[in-house]
Amino acid sequence: MRKDSKIYIAGHMGLVGSALVRELKTQGYHNLILKNREDLDLTSQEEVKKFFEFEKPEYVFLAAAKVGGIVANNTYPADFIVDNLKIETNVIDNAYKNNVKKLLFLGSSCIYPKNSTQPIKEEYLLTGEIEPTNKAYAVAKIAGIVLCQSYVKQYGANFISVMPTNLYGENDNFDLQNSHVLPAMIRKFDDAIKNNLSEVVLWGTGAPRREFLHVDDLANACVFLMDNYNSPEIINIGTGVDLSILELANMVKEIVGYKGSIIWDSTKPDGTPRKLLDVTKIETLGWKHSLELKEGIKLTWEWYKANKGID
Repeated sequence: MRKDSKIYIAGHMGLVGSALVRELKTQGYHNLILKNREDLDLTSQEEVKKFFEFEKPEYVFLAAAKVGGIVANNTYPADFIVDNLKIETNVIDNAYKNNVKKLLFLGSSCIYPKNSTQPIKEEYLLTGEIEPTNKAYAVAKIAGIVLCQSYVKQYGANFISVMPTNLYGENDNFDLQNSHVLPAMIRKFDDAIKNNLSEVVLWGTGAPRREFLHVDDLANACVFLMDNYNSPEIINIGTGVDLSILELANMVKEIVGYKGSIIWDSTKPDGTPRKLLDVTKIETLGWKHSLELKEGIKLTWEWYKANKGID
């Protein structure tokens, strides 16, 4: 990409999209196309068609998606699969039809089988059953990957798909009904301090192990891959390090400053027992994460305090 290349970031208001905008601007890219949901409905075939025909972007980062945690995925599976299939199909098809030079599709590590051998290599995709609590979302993401690969195979398009691990950071969703585990913990511990609660209830047993990547590291990796990776085969983005949800809870509790007890509600689902990505492929290309988890959580906590009206 040239510094003046016309770059469209789909989903620029979200966790990943906003990080991509920050990263691109930091690196000197200044011809960015940004459209709010009110200006461009990505689930509308006609609106997306008109947008691509008018704007003619050279590069596309497809970070737009309907996302949520276990509760949201379990409660609204039809919404998750329908909206994400529409977004992917509309953007990818119109990117091809309007001669986009390169498109990067953001997948998710939830695409991998629930009981994958750890760490998870890219070739494990479609080798086993998906975690049932987010099956609809995962199937939509797998469809996006296959869409990209199909346009490469049939038309020679340069479309790549990246699989980030669990993300967190600035502009995350802290809503307790729809958020992922790390921002939910920040919110719960902070609320407990404000309300003088002696205990905080967290879902599951605390036993599952997860890997977490700060979204600024992901954005840096995506720009790196846009410049250095041209294969239709998926590529993982992560840290290569995991910890238990119990260990994560204690880390977040300490950073937020909560002094009470943690109660684990084992009647609630744990989700996948372990999810650690094999990052050999991207590290071999020359990219490695720079923000360690504790520092990343501190930055996220500071952002939360500054942007949610909290002392």
